[in-house]
Amino acid sequence: MSCCDWAIANEQMKRYHDEEWGIPVYDDNKLFELLILEGMQAGLSWATILSKRENMRQAFDQFNYNVIIDYKEDKIDALMQNPGIIRNKLKLKSLAINAKLFQDVQSEFGSFSNYIWSFVDNTPITNQWEKIEDVPSSNSLSDIISKDLKKRGFKFVGTTIIYSFLQASGVINDHMIYCDSK
Repeated sequence: MSCCDWAIANEQMKRYHDEEWGIPVYDDNKLFELLILEGMQAGLSWATILSKRENMRQAFDQFNYNVIIDYKEDKIDALMQNPGIIRNKLKLKSLAINAKLFQDVQSEFGSFSNYIWSFVDNTPITNQWEKIEDVPSSNSLSDIISKDLKKRGFKFVGTTIIYSFLQASGVINDHMIYCDSK
């Protein structure tokens, strides 16, 4: 089976590529998880995030935004002691902020899924990249969504983070043309 170049780093990356990456996601719980994980990745490798994802699921109450919304300073302090997760205080503080804003978007649009998919008229963008070097780290769509999320007050939603989120959630399909998963 041929897959995207980045996915051959290790078995965990390949499994993520084959089973999750680029598959359209409409479930708000999963979208919230991806948004948090992509924000946690800032400055780190995706392999690092994948290696800590299960620990973060446990530590972050299964990425349940209805619980995370109530995280206070004592919870952040406890999380900072957990070596199994990304221990960046600003990223951890952003969890409750983003959970509240996520709920605000749900209230406004009926779901976060409705919001995010409205940017592409509910149709995934499928690119035809021949070389990994051709895949951008951001584009005009990620610029627009990032700007809108920032305007709403979301944290760790820069255009590169949002482009990765769009790839992970299948809004953008960036599997290489030679990839069997496309």
